Amino acid sequence: MTPIIQVEDLQYIYSGGTPWEHTALNGVSFSIQRGEFVGIIGHTGSGKSTLIQQLNGLLKPTGGKVLLDGVDIWKDKATTRQARFRVGLVFQYPEYQLFEETVYKDIAFGPKNMRLSEQEIDRRVREAAGFVGLTEKQLLSSPFDLSGGQKRRVAIAGVIAMEPEVLILDEPAAGLDPEGREEILKNIEDYRKAKNATVIMVSHSMNDVARLTDRLLVMNGSKLAMDGTPDEVFARAEELLRMGLDIPDVTRVFLELKKLGLDVPAVYTTEQAAKALLRLKEGK
Repeated sequence: MTPIIQVEDLQYIYSGGTPWEHTALNGVSFSIQRGEFVGIIGHTGSGKSTLIQQLNGLLKPTGGKVLLDGVDIWKDKATTRQARFRVGLVFQYPEYQLFEETVYKDIAFGPKNMRLSEQEIDRRVREAAGFVGLTEKQLLSSPFDLSGGQKRRVAIAGVIAMEPEVLILDEPAAGLDPEGREEILKNIEDYRKAKNATVIMVSHSMNDVARLTDRLLVMNGSKLAMDGTPDEVFARAEELLRMGLDIPDVTRVFLELKKLGLDVPAVYTTEQAAKALLRLKEGK
C-alpha cells in the first residue's frame, strides 16, 4: 500500500549562502500510512515546525522530496496547490488568524477558495462546526465574541471544512485549561475516525502523545532521532531526557522505581502502570 505521505532525504536550509545560514532539516526520511495518528516531538529548534510546513508545500525543500500518495507535491503548480487542500495545517494559536465578521464566514473561507458550490460549502461548514461542537447560534456570531477555546475550535473547523486527507496540528491544545484541552483533542479524534483521516500532531505534552498517537517521530538537532510506537520510544526514556525532552509523568515515576531496584517495565500510561504495579504486588 502506498503511504499517504512519504518523506525522502528531506533537507531545508534557512538563509543559504549567507552568514545566517542554518540547517533546519538534514536527511529526514519516513513514511505515514493513511489513517495513522502520528505525534512529532522534539526540543525547541529541532526542526519540527519546519518539517510540518514542508508536508503541505508551504516551504519548498532545499533537497529531498515530499510525496503525497506517491506523487512529488512540487511536481507542478497544480499539484502543489492541490496538496495544500489535501494536507490541512493548523498553526499554533490559530485563533489569532481569524478575520471574518462571522464564525460561519471564517469556516467557509477555505472551501470558497476550493471553488466549491454554495450548497457544498454550506454542508462542509455545518459538518465542521459539528465536529468541533459549535452551535447554530455561534455560527452567526462574531468570532471575536467567543472565548479562547471556542476561537480555537473555529480555527480548527476552518481547516476541517476543507476535508483534508491529512490534518496537521501544531500544539493544538497549547494554552487551554484541562477541560478545553480534552475537548479539542476529542474533536480531532472524532474527525479522524469519521473521515479515516491521517493526523499529525506536534506537541510538547508527552502525556497527550503517549495516550493518543499510534507512532512518534522524535526530532533532534535537525535529524529524525527516533521513529516508533509510543511503547518503543518511551522505553528509551533516558535518551529522551538527555535530548532535553520531557517524558510522561508516569514514565518518570517508573524510572525512579527502577533506580530503587524494583523490577518494573517501561510504561507511559496510567493503565499500564496500574497493571505493572498489580503484577509486582502479586509477585511479592
